[in-house]
Amino acid sequence: MVEGSLRSAPVGGGRPSKRGLVCHIAGRRRRTGITIGVSCPAAGGDAARRPRGVCVHCGRRAPTPGRGSGSGVTIPFDALQQFNGPGVFNPWAERDPLDIEGGGPAARLGRLRRHFDVDPLLILIGEAAGYQGCHFSGMAFTNERLMLEGRIPRIAVDGRFTARPRPWCEPSATVVWGALHAHGVADRTVLWNSFAWHPYKDGNPYSNRAPTRTELEAGRAVLNGVLGAFAGACVVAVGQVAGRTLRSLGREPAAVVRHPSMGGANEFRAGLGALVAGLRRR
Repeated sequence: MVEGSLRSAPVGGGRPSKRGLVCHIAGRRRRTGITIGVSCPAAGGDAARRPRGVCVHCGRRAPTPGRGSGSGVTIPFDALQQFNGPGVFNPWAERDPLDIEGGGPAARLGRLRRHFDVDPLLILIGEAAGYQGCHFSGMAFTNERLMLEGRIPRIAVDGRFTARPRPWCEPSATVVWGALHAHGVADRTVLWNSFAWHPYKDGNPYSNRAPTRTELEAGRAVLNGVLGAFAGACVVAVGQVAGRTLRSLGREPAAVVRHPSMGGANEFRAGLGALVAGLRRR
């Protein structure tokens, strides 16, 4: 799942670039957790003449901090709320029996809006929402415990928002946010999923399953809307499954990092660190 390197090389070989990782759509790296795109049509150009902050291959300028995507694209919150299907929980439209005051779909939508109130450097994309995280928090790779600890930028909660005896704690979410804070990009990252909602196994809403092809197609417009609203950000798939899912929906991720589950935490951290370091050197 994890491929990457701290050094970069032009597409087709040659000496590694001194400007860090190759662009959003160029080259492949191995060992530390990222795979960067496929090929850049401008590869082989005069990198030395590129101004700082511009990709050495395609000339695309790196995103700059600040609020608002500036893309003119509206995030499709209405479509997000309107989705429904068998075996799928919609966090922004449905109540869960464990929701208490401060929880529920309206609260989840409010938190998501605040999360999206940023001009991000990165968008990390998973496969689908899970029952321990987004199902109750309304945000990908984010759980109740992290919110209570104040670890999520722009999000403040007054207390528990589920009736579960202990706050929900999803291990992958803990690793993801820990790495984002460690690399100094927590407040400049948007988290999302290829399939926004929570698909679960028959009869068990507190379980996870992969979304079907029909479900993925039904959610394509929402995915495109969210990515379009943050068109200046680097799109990073978390795990090879998420990468394949994005490609199947016509979206080529700029990078693929190892999913932190199943013993992949250290590789995820290394891959994200290499990616962030490369973006900063541009």
